Amino acid sequence: MPGRWYGPGVAAVAVVVTASACGTLPERRDAVTAEVIRFERALGAGEHARLCNALAPATREELEQSAGSRCERAIGEEDVSPAGDVRHVDVYGDQARVVLEHDTVFLAHFPTGWRVTAAGCLPRHERPYQCEIKGG
Repeated sequence: MPGRWYGPGVAAVAVVVTASACGTLPERRDAVTAEVIRFERALGAGEHARLCNALAPATREELEQSAGSRCERAIGEEDVSPAGDVRHVDVYGDQARVVLEHDTVFLAHFPTGWRVTAAGCLPRHERPYQCEIKGG
């Protein structure tokens, strides 16, 4: 049997379902902001296990490999301090950048939610950010 043609109605439904699965831009910004606020609170409280749980898998792995120790110990040795209030949030698909008063944090969306891919990041003129915590 030749391929079926379903028409524009079915295509429109497919697009709506796909787009709604990701959430609206304001919903994604809110989710990213909430994750960074949780990360910053855990950082301020020295809650290393919560910080490690907030990291993207590759970021956690890179941190552990670089330090030669488990994440909870390695993250405590990093020179990252609480960064203050959120100033700006950019979301591009499954990637996000959050600019805080004294830091920039990068995130990626995973099936389990937004996870930190880099933190303790400082901008450098015409060069990539320099980050204390980053993935490989």
